[in-house]
Amino acid sequence: GRYIGRTGSQILSITLIFFTAFFSCIAFYEVGLNKSECEIFIMNWIDSELLTIEWSFKYDSLTVIMLPIITIISCLVHVFSVEYMQNDPHVQRFMGYLSLFTFFMLILVTGNNLLVLFVGWEGVGFVSYLLINFWFTRIQANKSAIKAVVLNRIGDISLIIGILLLNFNIKSCDYNIINSIIHLLQKNDITIISLCLFLAAMAKSAQIGLHTWLPDAMEGPTPVSALIHAATMVTAGVYLIIRCSYIFVLSPTILSFITFIGAITTLFAATSGLFQLDIKKIIAYSTCSQLGYMVFACGLGSFNSSIFHLFNHAFFKALLFLSAGVIIHAAGLQDLRSYNSLIFSLPLTYSLLLIASLSLAGFPFLTGFFSKDFILEFAAGIGRPH
Repeated sequence: GRYIGRTGSQILSITLIFFTAFFSCIAFYEVGLNKSECEIFIMNWIDSELLTIEWSFKYDSLTVIMLPIITIISCLVHVFSVEYMQNDPHVQRFMGYLSLFTFFMLILVTGNNLLVLFVGWEGVGFVSYLLINFWFTRIQANKSAIKAVVLNRIGDISLIIGILLLNFNIKSCDYNIINSIIHLLQKNDITIISLCLFLAAMAKSAQIGLHTWLPDAMEGPTPVSALIHAATMVTAGVYLIIRCSYIFVLSPTILSFITFIGAITTLFAATSGLFQLDIKKIIAYSTCSQLGYMVFACGLGSFNSSIFHLFNHAFFKALLFLSAGVIIHAAGLQDLRSYNSLIFSLPLTYSLLLIASLSLAGFPFLTGFFSKDFILEFAAGIGRPH
């Protein structure tokens, strides 16, 4: 940033992220639609007696669904940030953080074993601290960033314990090997491993009890909210549950617990959002509630409807955050009570915000309607006697 300047850093980061988004769409076509799944081996990472862990990447249908979400929304956020951060003296640092966040998120979803996923997991946690605390002269931003790190640390420790238990029992972190052998383990071991992995997902995906960092994380710039809290970091927990679904389905107790936590979070967060006056906090609680829906669907065993809702939610929630960013930029305030007749001064933003809100509410024939209804219909179907 010191050598290429503000404009250079913006052009470089946007160009690179645009090409990444383009290639991720090609990957989606190749792997998702043409069913040509592949694994890419880079090198041996840890080689110690019985334990061999490779640095390798896996491209299957789940990975290539996540790739366009992360890269396209990251690309849009990068472009949005050029105008939003135009008066900020540290825009080079900001663009660097955004790109680094996307890099770690891609490692998280493409890793071929749990340890590579953990590198990305820790990376996004670290960069989210830097992004929430971007305006580090604000005391509240400091507090919010520390809160996010501390609460996520609970999940990180649970994930480490889960990985160690899998290593102890299976002698591998590789998804394919775990999938082949996990059913041979004792019931209690599977339940403890599932619980550790779910606690990690709870912290990252802001489920009830470990959710308080998410509304406070609104202290960062609005593009950060759109990137972290809409599409990418908070969905990492749901991604972990779906990626390790073959472990969870062997433990009905944990599945019931996941369903319960998801349902409670959905109701609690939506109710809390009703009483907020800060426009970004309302959308943050809404994110919390939608993540509850995804976790609820996973608990019911409907992993496909969960990933469908994750995909849809990412785009309309990013649109909500970016529209809110335009309003805050124009009005200079975040309090809903201060706004008046914005439809006349910001007609385009008003229209986009309305479309995103209707989609979020599940208005017929918009994306949110289809994915939410899938989850609710599946839940109703399970409840009925067959």
